[in-house]
Amino acid sequence: MAETTHHQFQPGMTVEEALALHPAAKWVFASYHLGGCSNCDSASDETLAEVAGGYGLSLEKLLNDLNSLFRS
Repeated sequence: MAETTHHQFQPGMTVEEALALHPAAKWVFASYHLGGCSNCDSASDETLAEVAGGYGLSLEKLLNDLNSLFRS
């Protein structure tokens, strides 16, 4: 890894990667009624952009909500 940046959720990361990046991400997904919780592993290989598009959500808002986990 050549660059060290602040951890951040990105549109191209998978749900599984997002859950690994921050354990509380599951609560953000749950607040949107999205997969990623313990009983919804079918979407774990979808990217955050794909999930937002598939559920008709604002990708910007989803990423902002996820990235706010690092600001608390």
